[in-house]
Amino acid sequence: MQQLYPEHRSMALDELHAGLTLHDGGGAQRTWLAIGMVATLDGAATVGGRTEALGGEADHRVFTQLRAAADTILVGAGTVRAEDYGPAAGPAARREDRAARGLDESPRLVIVSGSLDLGPELRVFSDPQHRPLVVTSGRASEVRAAGLAEVAEVVRVGDDALDVVELLDQLASRDLRRVLCEGGPRLNGHLLAEDLVDEVFLTVAPSMFAGDAPRIAHGDRELPPRGFTLASIHEHEDELLLRYRRAR
Repeated sequence: MQQLYPEHRSMALDELHAGLTLHDGGGAQRTWLAIGMVATLDGAATVGGRTEALGGEADHRVFTQLRAAADTILVGAGTVRAEDYGPAAGPAARREDRAARGLDESPRLVIVSGSLDLGPELRVFSDPQHRPLVVTSGRASEVRAAGLAEVAEVVRVGDDALDVVELLDQLASRDLRRVLCEGGPRLNGHLLAEDLVDEVFLTVAPSMFAGDAPRIAHGDRELPPRGFTLASIHEHEDELLLRYRRAR
């Protein structure tokens, strides 16, 4: 692997983001939100609705290191279903590493769902010791909420629609300040629309698929440009691993 920026050097893949801990916001900024995504050269964030065909060994390394660096993993229900998410506790070595850096042993998994279309039998709910937090709006079905209450904690933020600003306030009140969002594109778009994204970790996969796959962020309207500054570039077997921070 090569680090290309901010300085050029050769390094082992295991060194990529080794010991990384996300910023905790601090001061008036109650949370720090990083997005971790992979996309092809032509901008596709999924192939056949999934990311499995996109990322290589280096992207997998980034994925695991980001999960080791955050207090919470924020993800949309569609991504949970499409990618067949499991519990977020992680292997023993990662739990020990997190604890050594002052983090909880496991990140809290937070699932965003407007409709609560999540069956309690899904694999993501299979660990009773690490129950996900499911966040929805006031309009969501009481019946579905009651069904999920056996396997998750259900919280409502916003009346007619889910309020992502209030969502982050809720996480901050639980001392979940380092937030990693794993998508999907529509959730990323909502966060970007409210200018809540502080950092982006983007893997550029050396492939093109054409088609009509979504970009890493999608919304119903075009936003004013959100500027980011380049923090680092790594390259491994033609994958580019990019890290950007919001220019505020």
